[in-house]
Parts: sequence; structure tokens; C-alpha cells
Amino acid sequence: MTEPLKALGDHIAASLPGSVTGVAVAFGELNVRAVAADIVKVLTFLQSDGKCQFWSFIDLCGVDYPGRENRFDVVYHLMSPRLVQRIRVSVETDEETPVPSITGLFPGADWFEREAYDMYGILFSDHPDLRRLLTDYGFEGHPLRKDFPTTGYVEVRYDDQEKRVVYEKVKLNQEMRQFDFLSPWEGVDYVLPGDEKAKGQ
Repeated sequence: MTEPLKALGDHIAASLPGSVTGVAVAFGELNVRAVAADIVKVLTFLQSDGKCQFWSFIDLCGVDYPGRENRFDVVYHLMSPRLVQRIRVSVETDEETPVPSITGLFPGADWFEREAYDMYGILFSDHPDLRRLLTDYGFEGHPLRKDFPTTGYVEVRYDDQEKRVVYEKVKLNQEMRQFDFLSPWEGVDYVLPGDEKAKGQ
């Protein structure tokens, strides 16, 4: 299984010098690293080349690495029904540099790119309608970024007096608790509720 994928990866890397920066086989799938500016060229080759024939677009998602200079990966998943193989193509980008949209090649990528924009703030150039998809109008921030607060910035509730939905800044009703992250089996230095009964036996 690994050898055919390795041979296919070598073929792709040799056919796209400068556009493909790395090829690896992991978990039974071929992984290709590409230059973000050349993503349309790379996916066009994967779709049209006789040895590839990755016609079916499966998924597009974002990944956040906040400690990296180019903090985002955009990951594309394609399938070749002819070869019965999957391929994963990934590119790096930052918060300001747009990645070329692939909607002209795979129209089904439209909402996937909108979701990556909404959740991560990843920009896509030449997208026909790049706007938020899952969050509300006027939403601040991008919820799947690792530096986005888990409580969010605003909360939404229905106000009985105003008879409408209102937005309010998040207020924490209690101070944050301190967790020691020890399991009961490792022995904590305080009595857990209910343990006092066990000591009497």
C-alpha cells in the first residue's frame, strides 16, 4: 500500500517543482505540502493528470498554529474514484495573506472556504462571496482560533422587557476556579465530597 502512494508522491513532486515543497505517506494516505500561491495549479494537476485523477473534492479545513509565523494551514482533501485513493494537500498562510480560492476548479469548495474564513479568519482571493457562514451578523473574532476566549466576547439572550434578542458583553459570574488536574487515584491533599463516609468503615 505504501509503495504505490510513495511512487505517486514522487510523480507529483517531479511534475510540480517549486510548487510542491514536500511529500509524505502517513496513516495510509498521501500528504502533499504546497506553496499557497500555487494551490490552484497543484489541484488542477491532481485533477487532470492521468496518474492522479483526483476528481472528487471531499473537504477543506483550517488549522491554527499560533506560535508559527504563518499561523494557519489550509488543508484540502481529495479522492480519486479511479485509483480508489485519497490525498491531503496543505498550504501555509498568515492572517493577512489570502490563499487563492479553488471554487473555479471545485465549486463545492465555496462554503468550505467561507467556513474557514468565519472560524479562523483565513482569507481567500477571488472567492465569489466571502462572508461569514456560521456566526451571526456583526460577530467579533474567529471562534476556532486558539487565542479566542472560550467564553466569547458577547452573549445573546432574549429580553422579556424589551421583547427582543439582546447582545451583552460577557460577564463571569464567579471567579475562575483553580484545578489541580490530579485524578483521585493519585491522591489529593483534600477530602473529596463523599470520601468521609468511606473512612468510617
